[in-house]
Amino acid sequence: MRVYFLRHGKAEDRAAWRGRDADRPLTAEGEEALRRAAKQLRAMDLALEVIVTSPYVRARRTAEIVAGELGLGGRLVVDDRLAPGFDLRRLEQVLAAYRPADGFMVVGHEPDFSETIAELIGGGDVVMKKGGLARVDATAPAAGGGQLVWLLTPPLLGSR
Repeated sequence: MRVYFLRHGKAEDRAAWRGRDADRPLTAEGEEALRRAAKQLRAMDLALEVIVTSPYVRARRTAEIVAGELGLGGRLVVDDRLAPGFDLRRLEQVLAAYRPADGFMVVGHEPDFSETIAELIGGGDVVMKKGGLARVDATAPAAGGGQLVWLLTPPLLGSR
């Protein structure tokens, strides 16, 4: 199965934000960058079947922008398991919940995504930038059960 990890876009500064972290939104610049990246994703023809996102506002809005551009608004699911604290165990649960889909996109946060990808591919130092996208092909959602196919930084997606 193909698992695409999309980190949310640029959000309001954490130190300056006065509300709950879960409510911290994308910046206007972050939304615009994601719109550009979403157009690139459409051109890449990722063959996604479902997009599963963290309930946090910045991740959910990221997923909405991408789903809208890809025509997948009806296949966008908000799942609490993608909130901060996401790990390989939660990934396994999420993937099991939406089978038999073969093309998954998960939208979430750092450092969870970098750590989960590294564990899934059997080690390494992975860094997910805001708005970055990684593809991991997994035979099983277990430690060492995947191969990092590519990791795209925001500039490669046209979002900077």
